[in-house]
Amino acid sequence: MPKLRRLSGPDVVSILRNFGFSVISQHGSHVKLRRLTTAGEKQTLTVPNHKQLDTGTCKAIFRQAARYIPQDDLRQYFYE
Repeated sequence: MPKLRRLSGPDVVSILRNFGFSVISQHGSHVKLRRLTTAGEKQTLTVPNHKQLDTGTCKAIFRQAARYIPQDDLRQYFYE
C-alpha cells in the first residue's frame, strides 16, 4: 500500500496550481483555490497554509481534489 507523503500547505497549493487552480483569497491561515471548467462550473478547494499538514488533512484534501481531478493524476503527488 502506498504511503501518504507529509506535505506542507504551500506544497499542496503548488500541486493544485499544476491542475489549473489559482489562489482567489486567503483568510488567516487558509488559502482558497478555484478554477473554472469549460462549462463555466466553479471548482473550489480550501487548503490550510501550514508548514506541515496532518496525514488526515492530506487525505481529506486528496479526496476533495479527486472530485475534480482523476485520482491517478493526483496520486503521484500525494503518495510515495
